[in-house]
Amino acid sequence: MNSIRRSSRRSFRHIEQLELLPYFGKWLLIASLVATLAGSASAFFLVVLDGATAWRETHRWAIWLLPFAGFAVGWVYHRLGKPVDAGNNLLIDEIHDPKKVVPLRMAPLVLGGTIVSHLFGASVGREGTAVQMGGALADQLTHVFRLNHEDRRILLMAGMSAGFASVFGTPLAGAVFGLEVLAIGRMRYDAIFPCVVAGIVADQVCLAWGAHHVHYAIGHVVAVGVGSVIAVALAGIVFGLVGMAFATAAHRLGAFVKARIAYAPLRPLLGGAVIATAVWALDAYRYIGLGVPDIVLSFQMPMQPWDSLAKFVFTIASLGTGFKGGEVTPLFYIGATLGNALAPLLHMPFAMMAGIGFVAVFSGAANTPIATTLMAIELFGAEIGPLAAIGCVTAYLFSGHTGIYRAQRVGHGKPRKARERLAAAPTGPVAESTATASDLTREAATEAG
Repeated sequence: MNSIRRSSRRSFRHIEQLELLPYFGKWLLIASLVATLAGSASAFFLVVLDGATAWRETHRWAIWLLPFAGFAVGWVYHRLGKPVDAGNNLLIDEIHDPKKVVPLRMAPLVLGGTIVSHLFGASVGREGTAVQMGGALADQLTHVFRLNHEDRRILLMAGMSAGFASVFGTPLAGAVFGLEVLAIGRMRYDAIFPCVVAGIVADQVCLAWGAHHVHYAIGHVVAVGVGSVIAVALAGIVFGLVGMAFATAAHRLGAFVKARIAYAPLRPLLGGAVIATAVWALDAYRYIGLGVPDIVLSFQMPMQPWDSLAKFVFTIASLGTGFKGGEVTPLFYIGATLGNALAPLLHMPFAMMAGIGFVAVFSGAANTPIATTLMAIELFGAEIGPLAAIGCVTAYLFSGHTGIYRAQRVGHGKPRKARERLAAAPTGPVAESTATASDLTREAATEAG
C-alpha cells in the first residue's frame, strides 16, 4: 500500500501540465512587464511622431535643414551610439549569440534619431525604432531576473514582438514577427508563449495611452478561384522581386557610402543635401516621411505608376546614407501603390491589390510570410486571408536570400542549390549561426557571374 502511495505521489509530481505552471507564471509576468515598457514607449513615440509629421507638412522649408539634422544625428551616434548603431541587427545577433546586455541608450538614441529624421523630411519608417526600443528595454530585465543565455534570447524576442505589435496595432503579427524574423525558413517555438503575451499586452498598453493607428478600408475582396489565385501569384512574384531589390539596394548603397566617406556624420549630411535638393526640384514632398496619406489613398483611388518607384528611391537614399528609422512603413507604401498600379493589368480590384501589396513586399524584403499574412488579416479583415497568404508566400519565395536584416540567419534555404548547401553543412544551432542570408546571396551572385 505504501509503495502504491509513493508511486502515486511521484506520478503527481511528474504530470507535465503541473510542471509547466512555473514556466507559465514566470513568462506571463516577464512578458507583461516587457509589453508594458514597449507599449508605453511606442505610444509616446507615435504621439511625438504625429506631431513631428504635422509640423513638417506645414513648414516645407524645413527640408533644407535635413542635411544639418542628419549631421547632428550622425555626430551623436558617432560619439555615443557606436555600440548600438547596428540597430535591429544587434538584437538579432544577441538572440543568436548572447554576449552582453544591449545598452539602454539604444532606446533614447533611436527615438531621438527617428523623430529628427521625420521632422526634417527623411523617407524612413518607424518599425526599427519600436523594435529597438522594445528590445533594449526588455534586455534591462536580464539582470533583474538573473536570466541565463537561453532565457535572455526569449526575453529579446518578446521585446521585439512587443515593439512591432504596439507600433502597428497588430498583436498577432507582432508576436509571430519576433519568432520568424530570426532565421529564414525556421521559427523558434520555445518563445511562442512569451511573444504572444508580449504582442497582445503591448498593443493594449499602447491603445490605453491613447495612441491611434491608421485604419484601411479595403472594400470588396474577390472570391478565391483559379483566376484570382493566378493573378495574386503573378503579383506576388513582382512583389518579391521588388522586396529583394529594396534590400539589395539599401545594403549596397550603405556599403558604398561607408567605403567612400570615412567620417560617419558626413554621410547623412551629404545624403540629406541630395534628398532635399531632389525633393525641392521635383516637388516630391509626398514621398518623404512615412507617406501614410498616400497609402490611404491607394485604397481609395488609382495611383500613379511611378509612386512606388519614387518612394523606393527616396527611402534607399535616406537609409543608405545613415538616417535613423525603419524600412517597413516605406515598404508598405511601395507595396500598396505598386499593387494599386498592377490591379488593372490583372483585372483585380485596386483596393484589394493595394492591401496584398502592402504586406507582400514587406514579406519578400523581411522573409516573414506568416507574420505578414497575419498582419493582412488584422488590418484588412479575415476575408483577404487566403489571397494575402498566396501573395506573401509567393513574394517570400521569389525574394531570394537577401533581406533588410543582415543578421537574419538561414534555417532552411529557398532555392534548390541553397537547400543542397545547407543539407551538406553540419546541423544544429552552431551551423545555423554561421550562415547568414547575405552569405548565400553573395555565393549565388558569384555563381551567376
